[in-house]
Amino acid sequence: MSTNEINLKDYQLHEGDTGSAPYQVALLTQRIQHLTEHLHLHRKDFSSRRGLLTLVAQRRKLLDYIRKGSQEKYQQVIQGLGLRH
Repeated sequence: MSTNEINLKDYQLHEGDTGSAPYQVALLTQRIQHLTEHLHLHRKDFSSRRGLLTLVAQRRKLLDYIRKGSQEKYQQVIQGLGLRH
């Protein structure tokens, strides 16, 4: 798998939380990393590429939602996941 595993518990607001925006962004990032690795091996898998683009767009919307609510929470999520180098 990937070298930088994401600990989803770091993004939960409380125990059992699976619906908050930071948790969903972390989950989507994990799926995006997995699909990206898959596409490096299978370059012509266009249906997976389309799914990847859908996930990226969904993550972008959730990140915009987090940024609208709290700029500092947005920065924490971005830095924690290693997005926007």
